[in-house]
Amino acid sequence: MAIKVNITSLGCAKNRVDTEVMMGILRNAGYDFAHREEDAEVHIVNTCGFILPAKEESIGRILELAALKQTGPCRALLVAGCLSQGYSSDLAKELPEVDIFLGPGEVPQIADLVAKALSGQKLKQVGQPDYLYDHNTPRLLTTPFHYGYLKVADGCDNQCSYCSIPSLRGSFRSRSEDSIIAEAQTLLQRGVQEILLIAQDTTRYGLDRYGSYRLPQLLKKFKEVEGLQWLRLMYCYPNHFTPQIIEAMAADPRICKYVDLPLQHSHDDILQAMNRRGTQKEIKKLIQSLREQLPGIAIRSTFIVGFPGEEEEHFQALLEFMEEMRFDRVGVFTYSQEERTPAGKRHDQIPEEVKEERFHRAMALQQEISLSIQKEWIGKTVKVLIEEEVEPGRYRGRSEREAPEVDGFIEFSGTGLLPGQWAAVKITAAEHYDLIGEVLHESGQ
Repeated sequence: MAIKVNITSLGCAKNRVDTEVMMGILRNAGYDFAHREEDAEVHIVNTCGFILPAKEESIGRILELAALKQTGPCRALLVAGCLSQGYSSDLAKELPEVDIFLGPGEVPQIADLVAKALSGQKLKQVGQPDYLYDHNTPRLLTTPFHYGYLKVADGCDNQCSYCSIPSLRGSFRSRSEDSIIAEAQTLLQRGVQEILLIAQDTTRYGLDRYGSYRLPQLLKKFKEVEGLQWLRLMYCYPNHFTPQIIEAMAADPRICKYVDLPLQHSHDDILQAMNRRGTQKEIKKLIQSLREQLPGIAIRSTFIVGFPGEEEEHFQALLEFMEEMRFDRVGVFTYSQEERTPAGKRHDQIPEEVKEERFHRAMALQQEISLSIQKEWIGKTVKVLIEEEVEPGRYRGRSEREAPEVDGFIEFSGTGLLPGQWAAVKITAAEHYDLIGEVLHESGQ
């Protein structure tokens, strides 16, 4: 009887892909996966180590599973991912229940490491985080069958002053165009209809491998991929968002009129302190180009408040920028002091209560903006990919304006529909994050 494994995946979609690769490798090695975590003989936690709340969530989960070694059938506990990469020595002292720590570079060794853990070995297997999977790598999807993430690159070279990702994930490295297209075709054969392109910096794709920014050429290659319904761009660094990318998006109607564009701030002083390339003027020019050449595009961004040295005038400038730009979606985060980063070593840290107060002011403003934009869709009909039936006759789905897991939903009434189908939905009401509607007809593929 096969040994049962349970994997917890924390953090971003890039980490989720690593989890799916580990699952594929373990399945090929003869392991099975437990339907209930309390039945698993092996537990793996793929951790996030980006900011303090993510670290705390990871450690909390490890402790929960460590308890199962005393009360359940758990025989081995492995900790993978970014937290393990950066802090394995410290964690090994504090968490003796963990059998093996492994970093992102050891993903392809997961089956051998599980076997070692089951044999009673305790290891810190953390080397260089330079692994990059390809289209031949086994992978089990953990997303709903109708969408999947496709990682075009890993690592980061941007060296933002607040971020430890380069030390945790390694330098930026791109997959080949042919490998990406081959994996896309495999995903579609499995029933995926929406592919989300991801990387630490998707717009940087190709620079290391080909000597130039190659995302436009990659997007054009997707025209060869039959059966694709939606292609969505996530994690796009603004300074690398070239006019050629916009042209490629405009040329293919299957590329969602949506872009995830993390800006982090708008004031030039803070952008410079963050070591973010570009200025507010350049950001505004990019947003104007996106809206002119891709009418109706939904733009999502993220901002950090309470960065060291952020004065009230800097924050006010950010609020004014948000009000002027009217982003469709915004995620606001309070700055997290990371001790291994240049920003973390600064002496002008902002008090936590000030960070929290700014967070709530920024979110309150964005809620007003979001609701105003959402109301503009009342009376319009949109193409919706159905996610689930939340109750009899009531469904939840997304249009091209909503990315999975990070944005809201469209809830609508209907009958006889299934996840993965398409529907034409007329919007009848709006909330801050979700839209309400009624199905006009199932639109099939």
